[in-house]
Amino acid sequence: MDTGKPFLHAFFVDLEGCIKTFRYFAGWADKIQGRTIPTDDNVVCFTRHEPIGVCGAITPWNFPLLMLAWKLAPALCCGNTVVLKPAEQTPLTALYLASLIKEVGFPPGVVNIVPGFGPTVGAAISSHPQINKIAFTGSTEVRPLCELLPETTTAPLFETHRRFLEKLKYYLLLFF
Repeated sequence: MDTGKPFLHAFFVDLEGCIKTFRYFAGWADKIQGRTIPTDDNVVCFTRHEPIGVCGAITPWNFPLLMLAWKLAPALCCGNTVVLKPAEQTPLTALYLASLIKEVGFPPGVVNIVPGFGPTVGAAISSHPQINKIAFTGSTEVRPLCELLPETTTAPLFETHRRFLEKLKYYLLLFF
C-alpha cells in the first residue's frame, strides 16, 4: 500500500474487505442470468442480462485496495471490461493488483490500470465515447470531469460529498 497506512489497518480493513468483496461477487458470476416468463403455449418470453461493455472507474486515495475491489469485482462478475484510474497518490497499489490479475490468468485488456492525474487521465476516461459506464468515488473538486461525460455513457455512478449531490444532475447517486 502506498499511502502509508498502519499495517493493521491495511490488513484488517483494506485487504480483508478486498478479499470479501471479490469472493462475494465471484459467487454471483454464475447466478446472473435471465429467466423464462410464463405465457401462452404459442409464445416464448424470456429476459436476458448482458454486460454493459467497457466500464471506467476512478478511485480515491483513502482505501486504495478496497476501492479497487469495489469497482472491479462487480464489473468483472457481470462480464465487463474495466479501465481504472487510481488516485495519483496510490498508483502502486493498483499496479500491484493488476500484476496479480495477470498472474491468475485474466486475458489482456480485461482490466486496464491507467495511472495519472485527473485533468488528463481522469478527463480522458470520463469523456471517451467507448466507455459505457463510469463509476467514480472522490471529492467535489473532480466535478468538471463529471460534466465531460458523453451521451453514450449510461447512468453514471457517483460517490461524493452530500453538498455536491444537490448540484449534480445525473441518474444514480450514492454518498458516504
